[in-house]
Amino acid sequence: MIRTRKSLLTRFIAICTLLFTAGCAVGPRFKRPAAPDVGGYTPAPISTTSSTNNVGGGEAQHLVEGHDIPGEWWTLFHSKPLNDLIERSLKVNPDLKAAQAALIVARENMLAQRGAYYPSVSGGFSASRAKSSADISPVTNTSALNYSLYTPQVSVSFVPDVFGLNRRTVESLQAQEQQARFALAATHITLSANVAAGAIQEASLRGQIAATHELITINTNMLQILRDQYAKGYASELDVAAQESQLAQVAANLPPLLKQLAQQRDLLAVLAGWFPNQDLIEKFELSSLQLPQELPVSLPSQLVEQRPDVRQAEENLHSASAQIGIARANRLPSFALTADAGSMAVVLGRLFSGGNGFWDIAAGVTQPIFDGGTLMHRERAARAAYTQADEQYRGTVLTAFQNVADTLSALQQDADALKAAAAAKDAASVTLDLTKKQLESGYASYLALLSAEQAYQQALINLVQAQSNRYADTAALFQALGGGWWNRTDIPKS
Repeated sequence: MIRTRKSLLTRFIAICTLLFTAGCAVGPRFKRPAAPDVGGYTPAPISTTSSTNNVGGGEAQHLVEGHDIPGEWWTLFHSKPLNDLIERSLKVNPDLKAAQAALIVARENMLAQRGAYYPSVSGGFSASRAKSSADISPVTNTSALNYSLYTPQVSVSFVPDVFGLNRRTVESLQAQEQQARFALAATHITLSANVAAGAIQEASLRGQIAATHELITINTNMLQILRDQYAKGYASELDVAAQESQLAQVAANLPPLLKQLAQQRDLLAVLAGWFPNQDLIEKFELSSLQLPQELPVSLPSQLVEQRPDVRQAEENLHSASAQIGIARANRLPSFALTADAGSMAVVLGRLFSGGNGFWDIAAGVTQPIFDGGTLMHRERAARAAYTQADEQYRGTVLTAFQNVADTLSALQQDADALKAAAAAKDAASVTLDLTKKQLESGYASYLALLSAEQAYQQALINLVQAQSNRYADTAALFQALGGGWWNRTDIPKS
């Protein structure tokens, strides 16, 4: 009889093992979306931008298709302060630290779910003291009414993954881990690009402040000339009043620029993990930056591999695909195997004596029969969520290509704008000088001088902004192409 039971038990375990190993994972098998079949980013290819002589940031830039992007792309600006600030930010920025912790959370959750692949084993020990009634048979074979009971035992439970519920759950969590990894890469790129953009903006503001000081000096000198002419009767009081108004207007532009500069410094300090009262060591001027003249441009087919936001959307789609399998598996039968083995004795010294052991093995199956449509609607919701994720992925890809196209167009147009701004500034400077000389000689009216001053003021500010735009466009291109995160050693590759 014992042999028969053991034979049946062996067969049962063999059948369950075969059922587990032959199980399938229900639901769709995820397939990565194919790269878009497009030949470029813009309707007309862009290879080289225009150049402007004798102007900082006026060099021509050559776009080299298919070249890889360095992990430290900001070093191409050849600015040690910029390099130092970005590297310090990448070490201490709290957003980056939070993204690193989020990746650890996602990885540990995935590894925790993998534990369901294996049997669960637990051990226990219980001890109790009791007295039975004299009117019923004694509990123990000693006929004693008072007795102690000691029970050590080991319990084993296992849920065969027959229909792939656990496999699909692990697959979904693995996709979420990859999402967190690409979120870390995106945070890394965004941080470095924001620091670079902030440094360029600071340099632009310093240039505009310097230009404004120059304009204040010009207008102050002109006001003194008009006052001297007024004292000699060559200029009217109206001319003096108008020049005083012009000087006041120019001076009024200075406080807003100083405010923006202070706020920009605060932003850079926070990005670097500092408090705003800790003034940054680094200071940025446009003259301290070099414009990269060779710009790598990834092939369109590579962009979906390099953009972390696209890869995040892809992993979100992967997770949604696995969720369909989870919802489907929950509607199918689930199996469970349990086993217990131990010993029971009334005296501790006899716990492991012959005849005191016990064991049991059980198997169960559960099949949902009626749940009011809950599981069916959850599966339908999972399929709709997959469609949503698919469209979100497509939208993210389109936005990625738009970002690159916008940046390439900006590189070309802002190069032309710098050329025009430099020409306008030169022309306005010549006009102002000639008008000042004519006014001093009595051959020009004050209105002509006022017009020339205003034109020169606008042209000078426009030139500074046009210079900074070229540096900002270059940083934006590196960000739009993925920032070279795959070449960094501080971002996990898998």
